[in-house]
Amino acid sequence: MFTVTDIREWRGRDVLDASDKKLGTLEAIYVDTTTDEPAFATVRVGMPTRHRLAFVPLDGAQVGPEYLRVAWDKRQIKGAPSIDTDGELLATEEPAVFAHYEFAYRPGATGERRLARR
Repeated sequence: MFTVTDIREWRGRDVLDASDKKLGTLEAIYVDTTTDEPAFATVRVGMPTRHRLAFVPLDGAQVGPEYLRVAWDKRQIKGAPSIDTDGELLATEEPAVFAHYEFAYRPGATGERRLARR
């Protein structure tokens, strides 16, 4: 795996799906607030005039010379929850990000958010 500081250097690099199809470019990393480990990335996808940031898990991701390869296919990522390029993930929308990839969602013990942008 990679650290948060390492992965931040990859902002703007290509993101490939599990079949090496280009998805878009890496925009941001979200860490799991319970472990402070990278959990999700946002990938800039869409048409040039209608970009959005789709969420994709970093579980099983691999860093290459000029890209980040994720372990999910393009179709699933294109249908993933997303935010506007200048938007933010609301606390009420976090469960949908986890559910899209069939991950269990558990907020912190006192109800705190599970994801934080780094």
